[in-house]
Amino acid sequence: MAVWNREQVIAQLHASPLAQRWQHLARRERLMLGLLAVFLLGTLLYLGIWRPVSSQKVEALRYLEQQRELHGYLQVRAPEVMDLQRRPAVSLDPARLQGLVTASATEKGLAVERLDSEGSGGVQVSLQPAGFDRLLSWIGDLQAQGVRIEEAGLDRQGDGRIAARLTLRVAF
Repeated sequence: MAVWNREQVIAQLHASPLAQRWQHLARRERLMLGLLAVFLLGTLLYLGIWRPVSSQKVEALRYLEQQRELHGYLQVRAPEVMDLQRRPAVSLDPARLQGLVTASATEKGLAVERLDSEGSGGVQVSLQPAGFDRLLSWIGDLQAQGVRIEEAGLDRQGDGRIAARLTLRVAF
């Protein structure tokens, strides 16, 4: 194992071809190359360190603001969630699902085009085109009575009405 001392390292550096070439350059050329090296070092520091850190800081601040908005929204909605949790859970017998769907649709003025029972306790219902607000109101009523929408397909008709195909199940 060779042990190098400081003087040997400096002597080796002065003997290198690059150092020899540097010594043969004019003073003005050495100054220009030194300034170029400082410029390149500054550019590398800016592009390699400062700019990425700066852009990550901007992204982090944007993310923080989004999280603050979300926190505020959740704080405003917390009493509503607590109220929903206090309500007794609606339990619906899966055998009554088909009757509930047809009765509530008729009550809302929606025409059931087709109603098929599924073996797993769900129903598939196709509705004739109706107003979107009426359809949303009906869906809200079903959910309040313990019905879960598993799949929904909505087709907009030319006259501003919506035809719907839904797969409904009892929410447990």
